[in-house]
Amino acid sequence: MAKKIRVLIVDDSAVVRKTLQDILSSDPNIEVIGTAIDPYAAAERMKNEVPDVITLDIEMPRMDGLTFLQKLMKQHPIPVVICSSVADQGTANALKALEYGAVEIISKPKVGTKKFLEESSIRLIDKVKAAAMAKPRAFKAVAPIKVSPKLDADAVLPMSRPHTLTTTEKVCLVGASTGGTEALRVFLEAQPPGCPPIAIVQHMPEHFTAAFANRLNTICRITVKEARDGDTMLRGQALIAPGDKHMLLKRSGAKYYVEDKAGPLVSRHRPSVDVLFRSGAQYGGSNVVAAIMTGMGDDGAKGMKELFDAGAYTIAQDEASCVVFGMPQEAIKMGGVHKVLSLQKIAAEIVRACG
Repeated sequence: MAKKIRVLIVDDSAVVRKTLQDILSSDPNIEVIGTAIDPYAAAERMKNEVPDVITLDIEMPRMDGLTFLQKLMKQHPIPVVICSSVADQGTANALKALEYGAVEIISKPKVGTKKFLEESSIRLIDKVKAAAMAKPRAFKAVAPIKVSPKLDADAVLPMSRPHTLTTTEKVCLVGASTGGTEALRVFLEAQPPGCPPIAIVQHMPEHFTAAFANRLNTICRITVKEARDGDTMLRGQALIAPGDKHMLLKRSGAKYYVEDKAGPLVSRHRPSVDVLFRSGAQYGGSNVVAAIMTGMGDDGAKGMKELFDAGAYTIAQDEASCVVFGMPQEAIKMGGVHKVLSLQKIAAEIVRACG
């Protein structure tokens, strides 16, 4: 029997603490060992038992979450999942937390429809499991919670034959999850002005993707922006899928553009890498160069095999440079990967392949 993932919840809201505890306790592979109203209470709790994962609020009395995170990473690194509001300041601080060493971000769950609560549960549980796998010492993979059927890309984009191509313009498609925010920073900072058009799915909540794109735009030589429905794919530009919407590659004549689309969770995610990659197979085919990066699970593996079969050139990040090797590993197992490279080499290979 696999060891349970022990979680400590740190949040100043009693309602949030109770909600998170109920959601996490519903999974047989997770054990909530305690809750804390602030970092001081968390530190006292950790004197008795050190958790495998901490869920951490940012805005709390006595000591804020960012300060606690910095102290924690210096003294006793533990995988941390940031549980943040979507307020402007909360979003900015959540992105700072990723820089300080947090491995995942989730939006605070809200009372809503049954479907909303179910999706929040899936996302929270998956983020905690991904964080546990990102810990330096080994963790066995655990079975996903059986809350909802695991839909594939058929739920958003039916399978069809690739479109006849009338253009030789190359486009780059990228998928990432846990550890992806840092991987994408490295990847995009290495892109030269005039690089091939890039479309990215990074598993991240709604509202956070815009702030993430804006941050990258300030440090990269290329333009980085959150994608809007109908945006044209341009050289020297990277489009990041908006949180909570699927993003598809489409083509009109010789020009490529993206389409934002609502729909169910696909491979337990929205946006889904599988959806982006399938659309790339259908509308781009051999004009696509694709990369799958660090992340837990198998989102993107089926879509990458479809790209591979359609004549695209496909790359997977290697295990040594991944925070979690799950997504690249599954794509490799499916036989949809041409080349496995370290994170530092992927950008140059994509530029070379796009010519």
